[in-house]
Amino acid sequence: MTHALDTDDLFIHQIQQHCAAARLNFFLIEPLWVQPFFEAFQQGRVWARVLLNMHSEHHLPEEIYHRLVWLAAQRQTYVIDPPDRALAAFDKARMHSRLMAAGLHVPHTVFAHSDALETFKLSDSDRAALGTPFVIKPALGYGRRGLVLDATSERDLARSVQAWGPGTYLLQRRITPRLIDGWPGYFRVYYVFGSIWCCWWNCYNDNYRQVTPQDMQRLGLQALEDIARRIAGLTGMNFFSTEIAWTDSGQFVVIDYVNDQCHMLSQSADPQRGVPDAVVIGIAQRLVEAARDYLTRR
Repeated sequence: MTHALDTDDLFIHQIQQHCAAARLNFFLIEPLWVQPFFEAFQQGRVWARVLLNMHSEHHLPEEIYHRLVWLAAQRQTYVIDPPDRALAAFDKARMHSRLMAAGLHVPHTVFAHSDALETFKLSDSDRAALGTPFVIKPALGYGRRGLVLDATSERDLARSVQAWGPGTYLLQRRITPRLIDGWPGYFRVYYVFGSIWCCWWNCYNDNYRQVTPQDMQRLGLQALEDIARRIAGLTGMNFFSTEIAWTDSGQFVVIDYVNDQCHMLSQSADPQRGVPDAVVIGIAQRLVEAARDYLTRR
């Protein structure tokens, strides 16, 4: 099993441990040796049966991990997830209409392209629907780069473009989650080959805690799992996370549609921003199980 680096030691060691138990070879493709690995793979001197993509740039075709993932897919390596499928799901502009057509709640959105930066104008109806302030984000953005949370006019689009670069942008109504016991009703839900982990995610300070079975029952949060499964069905994705806000009106609104390379930074490594260790450990185990099952079928 091959794995690219964008995580911490707990996740990596869990993957390695479960690979060993399943009698699978494991190799971590770190930045230090990704170029020679790519060349050896290209020349047929090394092979990978499964590649877990944790670090490729969808918007940068020349980036080495991007090229490695596409090369692996062309060589019939089982990529989690295949790059064409992952790109289609990760592109927020493309996913928005698909989610709406499936009946899922998403923020009111206006699309703009960086090429039209000088001429782009919001209509009066769009201004009213977006409210003030509103959010601007790049369609292929991640990690908050290019994210503007306090936009008040189309002029703020320039701030996002300056931070991210050319491409399509989403101008969205800002969704405020309800407060539950002093914690925002905002969730990150992980879908991994049919298994689901739900986490409270404090969108104001990045702190995580796992949704417990008691939370699920007491608050009626089963919709979180349903939404994740519907997104998986729409996209064909096997490993992703999605962000969902629960509003005062009772709606579950999908905010960040599909994150296809989930950051598995553990809480033990970073108590403030890390994912609960139990979630990291469970996801690592499920990924290796899926790889083993695939190879057994082959």
